[in-house]
This record gives sequence, C-alpha cells and structure tokens, in this order.
Amino acid sequence: MAHKFEIYKDKAGEYRVRFKYNNETMFSTEGYASKASAENAIESIKKNGPGAPTEDNSAA
Repeated sequence: MAHKFEIYKDKAGEYRVRFKYNNETMFSTEGYASKASAENAIESIKKNGPGAPTEDNSAA
C-alpha cells in the first residue's frame, strides 16, 4: 500500500498520527493523551478531508 496512517508515541509519551505516502511522511498531528484520541483524529481526517478546501497563503 502506497499510503497509510501510522500511530506512534513521541518522546513526551503522547500519541501522534503520521500520514505516509511511499514511506515519506506527508504530515503529522498534534500530540494526544490517549491512543483513542489519535484514532479519532484519523477518522476525522478520513471523514472531513476529502471535501476540505485548499487555502493558499503563499502570496506576499
């Protein structure tokens, strides 16, 4: 599979989610106190992400 979500624990002991494409990390989330919260973040991204608009703030 070319893309996947990965739950891991950071150095502070918080749960975080990485989204990887071809083993390259595309983004990671904030830290969560529980694994369930990290899992909820994944479900939220899956549910709300496809329709999310793109905001371009690159203009000077």
